[in-house]
Amino acid sequence: MNYYNLKDKQETVNFKTAAIKSQGNQKGLFFPEKIPQFNEEFIQNLHLYSNEEIAFRCMKDFIGDEIPSEILKKITTETISFEIPLKKISERISILELFHGPTLAFKDVGARFMSRCLSYFLKDQDKKVTVLVATSGDTGGAVAHGFYNVPGINVVILYPKNRVSAVQEKQLTALGRNILALEVNGNFDDCQNLVKQAFSDESINSELFLTSANSINVARWLPQQIYYLLALKQWKQHENQDPVIGVPSGNFGNICAGLLAYFRGLPAEHFIAACNKNDVVPDYLKSHQYHPKKAVATLSNAMDVGDPSNFTRILELFGHQFDHLKNVISGYSVDDESTLHTIKEVYEKYGYILDPHSAVAFAAMEQYLNENPGKKGLILGTAHPVKFPEAVEKAAHITIDTPEALNDLMKKEKKTVEINADFEELKRFLLNKNQDNEQDLS
Repeated sequence: MNYYNLKDKQETVNFKTAAIKSQGNQKGLFFPEKIPQFNEEFIQNLHLYSNEEIAFRCMKDFIGDEIPSEILKKITTETISFEIPLKKISERISILELFHGPTLAFKDVGARFMSRCLSYFLKDQDKKVTVLVATSGDTGGAVAHGFYNVPGINVVILYPKNRVSAVQEKQLTALGRNILALEVNGNFDDCQNLVKQAFSDESINSELFLTSANSINVARWLPQQIYYLLALKQWKQHENQDPVIGVPSGNFGNICAGLLAYFRGLPAEHFIAACNKNDVVPDYLKSHQYHPKKAVATLSNAMDVGDPSNFTRILELFGHQFDHLKNVISGYSVDDESTLHTIKEVYEKYGYILDPHSAVAFAAMEQYLNENPGKKGLILGTAHPVKFPEAVEKAAHITIDTPEALNDLMKKEKKTVEINADFEELKRFLLNKNQDNEQDLS
């Protein structure tokens, strides 16, 4: 399988190069040259396959022979080595809990897959690799945990100052060793732009072996298809209609993976892009006009993105046909007041505790189902509510029990370097840090 650059379609690379390079010329994202189709028998009989076999089959066509099958099976098995249950909240809405991994967020899946792929590809490299990643909350923690103590790899995480939760910040900043956190005076879009600039800067790339672990990277983006298949496997056990799928959406990598699975043959009635006040895509779906906006801070902070990178991949999937896209995806914007109301109402009615991101998805799903009677849906539960205790406790007036592993983490010291949203400042830091590393090795 080869991948082409969405901004320079003459640039084509294999999976290994796409995973290591992360993005192409002109900051373009890589996209698969063809969309491999699921075998119909496989889709109809998911219940006959183990989760591990489903994960391997999902990813095999995208990797080809670049990773031997026995090693890829090991990678995909480790990628989903935790529970991913589908639970019913109400008669109409179920939730796929993606927060049972090591950092209690859905991004554990992509980060675990990517870290293991990079470790395999780079095992014979002499030069240390720098993984440079921007996060609006959960990506950084998942990447930090996935790459922690991996030989030959340093991780530099950029996150917006005062715009992540206390738990998220500790997951970014408390590990130390090969994990370094940069606290940026700005928003997530500023962090993401700094990362993109670094990848296109010749002087940085001549000194550093640079890659990224954001969902711009195919090795982070593609494995998210797996849990849509696992959701369908469980859905079919108690429902005889295709699900409407609601996805909390920020940088749009998660829903883009679901849509890719849909184009491969995953049965789905409809997709819902559930956004907070950062509503550039819902606005686009209404007006056919795409206008990036400055990100605004919300309770569902991991979705505070004003110019989602992966939306360009969604447009490519649909051949830039707006009418086709609009028939498959609906966009909803849910404000903080509605988010808190949803957390409270779902807890009081059903005894289920939603985090703010999942609450946005639930509110959007309810609205869609009310407008389309007779349908049923599932939402993706992207983070454990314990990561957002202030919002949950404010809404539902309950105290969430903290897992023991988090208690230990919260006692650790935060270690960060504060920088401005200034590329020259980031550049100086990266090059100076690289010189320090070389001195340490000499």
